[in-house]
Amino acid sequence: MGDVFGFGISHYPPFAMTDPFMSGLLKYTLADPDIPAASKVPSAWPLPMQQEWAGDEGTAAAGRHRANIERGLRRARAALDAFAPDVVVIWGDDQYENFREDVIPPFCVLAYDDQDVQPWKHVPAPVAGRPNAWGEDLETTRTVRGDPATGKLLVSSLLDQDFDVAYAYRPLHHDALPHAFLNAVLYLDLDRGGFPYPIVPFQVNCYGSRVISHRGTLSRFADASKPPDPPSPSPRRCFDLGRAVARWAAASPLKVALCASSSWSHAFLVDKNWRLFPDIPGDRALYQAMLAGDLASWRDVPLASVEDSGQQELLNWFCLAGAMHELGATLAWSEFVETHVFNSNKVTAIYDPVRAGAVATHA
Repeated sequence: MGDVFGFGISHYPPFAMTDPFMSGLLKYTLADPDIPAASKVPSAWPLPMQQEWAGDEGTAAAGRHRANIERGLRRARAALDAFAPDVVVIWGDDQYENFREDVIPPFCVLAYDDQDVQPWKHVPAPVAGRPNAWGEDLETTRTVRGDPATGKLLVSSLLDQDFDVAYAYRPLHHDALPHAFLNAVLYLDLDRGGFPYPIVPFQVNCYGSRVISHRGTLSRFADASKPPDPPSPSPRRCFDLGRAVARWAAASPLKVALCASSSWSHAFLVDKNWRLFPDIPGDRALYQAMLAGDLASWRDVPLASVEDSGQQELLNWFCLAGAMHELGATLAWSEFVETHVFNSNKVTAIYDPVRAGAVATHA
């Protein structure tokens, strides 16, 4: 039996940008002609949002936000190094990157070989064309280790457990890894000392009804007239899939790390807030349940609630929650980084490793 370690981080793309550009998502939203002018005036915003925006459109606050995110990423990397996994399975979303009109799987294991990737040649808006926080040029190349053999074993186990997941051995439309996975590797290597662990990316169709119609990214209110796509897998299904992955990991001879890669609610998906700031109360409610060890309650969250709160990418965390619940893992450390200006709240969560022979599955 194998040891299992679970953790969650953010892959927030503007974190890779320099501070003056970190509020770019909000600036894009403010240019939407269908948002009432009165709602765009800073004096109408919540006080914490006004304080972040201040007189420099968030530049000073961006430095503080970056420092808070870095603190969690460094703790996550230290815990990962202490665990020393044989493989890291990363749940992440695909935002019209690798999967497009020809196929949208609810779940897909990317059983890739090692990849040499050039991170700054394959970046989504608004990061594209902007200077990055490391000063790396377009030709910068990173080798990301893959583990197709373990990917196959994982898929075989899930099929045996009646989870009909898709799998792929090579990219379809995206030459590199989708940013949910690549950013996880880049952000867990802040000092560029290297990331030695092979990964198995596990795609979740988080964007569901918006994945094709809105290309899984920014849109204008006028785009709401576009016919929606079929929905994402439900939080319940993601939670149960996480449990199945945990059972595979616990039965494996490998030391397996399980990672959820995403921020929490995204302002550009929260229509009830005019897409100006995230659903902080909705995120706080789930976070408090996580702190209390009540992960089972996550399973009962309806997809409609997730979509109303702009928490689509949290479906990656629902997979992690199911895995940690299945293993009876204990939350060792976490931090909730709240923001109004920088699109999404960010959470880092680190669970104590569950050692071989100590797995206590939960109903």
